[in-house]
Amino acid sequence: MSELNMTPREIVAYLDEYIIGQKEAKKSIAIAFRNRYRRLQLEKSLQEEITPKNILMIGSTGVGKTEIARRIAKIMKLPFVKVEASKYTEVGFVGRDVESMVRDLVNNSVLLVENEHKEKLKDKIEEAVIEKIAKKLLPPLPNGVSEEKKQEYANSLLKMQQRIVQGELDSREIEIEVRKKSIEIDSNVPPEILRVQENLIKVFHKEHDKVKKTLSVKEAKEALKAEISDTLLDSESIKMEGLKRAESSGVIFIDEIDKIAVSSKEGGRQDPSKEGVQRDLLPIVEGSVVNTKYGSIKTEHILFIAAGAFHLSKPSDLIPELQGRFPLRVELESLTEEIMYMILTQTKTSIIKQYQALLKVEGVEIAFEDNAIKELAKLSYNANQKSEDIGARRLHTTIEKVLEDISFEAEDYSGQNVTITKELVQSKLEDLVADENLVKYIL
Repeated sequence: MSELNMTPREIVAYLDEYIIGQKEAKKSIAIAFRNRYRRLQLEKSLQEEITPKNILMIGSTGVGKTEIARRIAKIMKLPFVKVEASKYTEVGFVGRDVESMVRDLVNNSVLLVENEHKEKLKDKIEEAVIEKIAKKLLPPLPNGVSEEKKQEYANSLLKMQQRIVQGELDSREIEIEVRKKSIEIDSNVPPEILRVQENLIKVFHKEHDKVKKTLSVKEAKEALKAEISDTLLDSESIKMEGLKRAESSGVIFIDEIDKIAVSSKEGGRQDPSKEGVQRDLLPIVEGSVVNTKYGSIKTEHILFIAAGAFHLSKPSDLIPELQGRFPLRVELESLTEEIMYMILTQTKTSIIKQYQALLKVEGVEIAFEDNAIKELAKLSYNANQKSEDIGARRLHTTIEKVLEDISFEAEDYSGQNVTITKELVQSKLEDLVADENLVKYIL
């Protein structure tokens, strides 16, 4: 089944492998992403009328807001970009232009399409690279040679290509011509300035100039791969498809949106640029035309997902027009001790599995007792309650502390099986344990 054709149930089942709980948030976002597919199946006139229902996610840091959106965009192969609202400021204040988020999305979309095309042409690119290297190692015969010689050369060339494929000649050095590295252009500047930059680069830097380099066959394979890809790929159709995909299927995740909300409590003391950012953001979310280096893009069919903790402000502190553009509201629950335990044991690439894999590189086998995992979850949860609640990120802090010495002295443990017990967890996190015991007596 095509990734884009995943049903909401399949999307949620996929998310459950990586993110514990948050059923309502998963459900809302799965429906929003599925509607991207449904809309594209309709006739053109109706497609234009159906705009995405943007989502506002409310929840503390580390509960899975960004991860939910990022995972779905990845599995469905949709153009996706994550930005932070606090990076943008009103014109006249220091910061990035709000339209740059759309330009970032288009860049990501073009890159996504380009990688898909490269994957389709992978075998052709490999063949062309091997053939070019083989002809460098076995120069072509001069004109006018006999058919017998030509046949012998063809057989030798075939054998040479097989040896290159098998890596037998990887260390052999050859001289090849490669294109000069092109100068990087900042794509976040307005299109008018971008065009001036490109024209200046064309004058002072001939992109198609080639330089001779002596490389090993292994290095030459990589160097030629990029060059041959450029000649085989249809860059114009890739740009057009990338632009179209960003316009019809793109997703922009605006994090920390609560940081640009003007809290009614502090009114006059607030930075005036915050409301300015909201007003600059409004036309992008409502639907406007943004110029990019690949062409113009309409933003009315881009799906916007905004997220924020809203500790110091409320969603109602956003300007009414912007609130109206995020009709779907989802609240994410704070993580309980039980959920912390499930995150450590039930996710597909849990942090415990990650640390086990990392230490296995050093020949150290790490095993966690169930009681030790429960203690980790308990102490991580308590730490979140007593200090700043940073959600599942707290698990990184506690596990890192528990495994710090083993990780540092890994060569001493090489070839050993190390079991992490509840007692070890408590001894390594004794500051947290001490605080917990103290709390019992100070009421």
